[in-house]
Amino acid sequence: MGKLTTHVLDTANGRPAAGMKIELSMRDGKAWKPLKTVTTNKDGRTDESFPALSPGHYRLEFHIGDYFGKKDFLDVVPVVFKVADANYHVPLLCSPWSYSTYRGS
Repeated sequence: MGKLTTHVLDTANGRPAAGMKIELSMRDGKAWKPLKTVTTNKDGRTDESFPALSPGHYRLEFHIGDYFGKKDFLDVVPVVFKVADANYHVPLLCSPWSYSTYRGS
């Protein structure tokens, strides 16, 4: 079972992204099964933990349009990843117009 953590940095304003909604889903056949919805704290991290992850495909959806109050370009950023048998840290660096992510430690 893998452990999942994330954090979000607001690169447009140079600070952690506090108050952003993040949804975790697992692929079940061709559909996505919702697992948990969390909101980032003042440090851009989540106070609530995600459930332990068994091997499979997962999706984190970061609601950056709501966070920035702009939905004219990016609204929801989906990050789809595969879990084997390890811990995963999936940070998001974002602005209203761009984002990047990576597998952290």
